Formats: sequence, C-alpha cells, structure tokens
Amino acid sequence: MLTHPPGATPAGAETERQASVWVRDMFGRIAPRYDLLNHLLSLNIDRYWRSRTVARLAHILERPGAQVLDVCCGTGDLTLALNSHAQSAHVFGSDFCRPMLEKAKSKTANGHWFEADALDLPIATASFHLVTTAFGFRNLANYSEGLIELRRILKPGGTLAILEFSTPPSPLVARAYGFYSQAILPTIGGIISSAKDAYTYLPESVRKFPDADGLAKQMRDAGFGNVRYERMTAGIVALHLGDRC
Repeated sequence: MLTHPPGATPAGAETERQASVWVRDMFGRIAPRYDLLNHLLSLNIDRYWRSRTVARLAHILERPGAQVLDVCCGTGDLTLALNSHAQSAHVFGSDFCRPMLEKAKSKTANGHWFEADALDLPIATASFHLVTTAFGFRNLANYSEGLIELRRILKPGGTLAILEFSTPPSPLVARAYGFYSQAILPTIGGIISSAKDAYTYLPESVRKFPDADGLAKQMRDAGFGNVRYERMTAGIVALHLGDRC
C-alpha cells in the first residue's frame, strides 16, 4: 500500500517549517511568469478547469450574501472567476506569498485580498459558506492540518472545493503525462522562469500527492461529509467537494 508524506516535501526540506518557507520563496521567484507558464504548459486547458469548477459551485455563488474564500489563491485566476459569477456573494482571496498576491491585486481594482497561511488563517470559526483552492493545496506542508483548518472556517453545511492535479487512472495516460511532466515541463518552465528547480519541484509534488481516492479519504478523515469528486482531462486534474457536517 502506498503511503504519502504529510504534505509538500521540497528537496532539502527536513521539517514542515522548512518546506513552507521553501515553497513561499519559490512561488515568489516565479510569480512574474507564473500566469504565462500556466497557460502555456497546460495548452490553455487550465482556463477550462477553473470555469468547470465555477460552474459546479454556481448554486452557492448565487446565494444572497454568500461568503466565499479562495485560499492559496496565487495570482488570483480562480478568485476572479468566482467573483465574476457571484451575484451578491462576497469573494475574498488569500495567499501566503506576497509577490503572488501582488500579481493578483494588479488584475482588478475591486478585489478583496489578504496575506495569510492556509494552515493558520486569521479568520473566525464558521465564517464562510464556500472555501476553494486551485492547484495550491498540494503545496501545503501538512495536508491533514490544512483540511482541518479549512473545515474550521466553514459554516455548518458549507462546502470545500479542491481543484488539484491528480494521478490519471489509465496507466497509458499516466505514463504519457509522467514523461511530459518530468522531461518537458521542467525544461520549458526553467527556461522561461529562470527557476528550473521550481519546475522540477512542481511535477514532483504532483507525483507525491495522494490520488483522487486518497484525497477523498483524507477529507472524510478530517470530518467532511458528502465527499465526491470528478476527474477532468483524462484524470490529470480532479475537483473534490466536501461539506462541513
């Protein structure tokens, strides 16, 4: 049976604190080219993944006065997509990497952003109807603690949505994606960002991350109910949803 680390494990990091600092610094270095590389390396399919996520959450975004938080928001693409579909909902974005957050802020004059670590959010218990995270959860230093913290800030009946890379169920697709992510992605990402270590770490973090069933189990173990997920693009990505009971 495969076992997984408690969270992100960058090379050379021996403690959760060291892992967190490395990840924050790494994202700070690649922030200027992060959006370009996301679109380029995904062939623009990342836009579909986010739009599909927003569509699945539309019923919450349409609620009058709904409170929504996008954690690990990075440069804010999902935050802005959620906000564009919100009616009277209030959408906030948070991240612990200031350069990424500054990039998000530069995209709109009407956003609500704050700097915070997803493992220790400065938010009262039971504050939000919806908490989302896109391609940031796997970079937490401790997945279980992250789930517990995100559940804490949800209102009873509130929903957590995790959009994240996953392991394709097809061995053929998994091998092809593995070759791309380990041989091609680091080369292109390294050239454009001048940070090859970052684009070596990122695909490695996907390989070490729990598969769709494994993440669903971790969500249930953290106290989420009605946990469900859907795979996208042959299982390269999965959207997990769970409710605070």
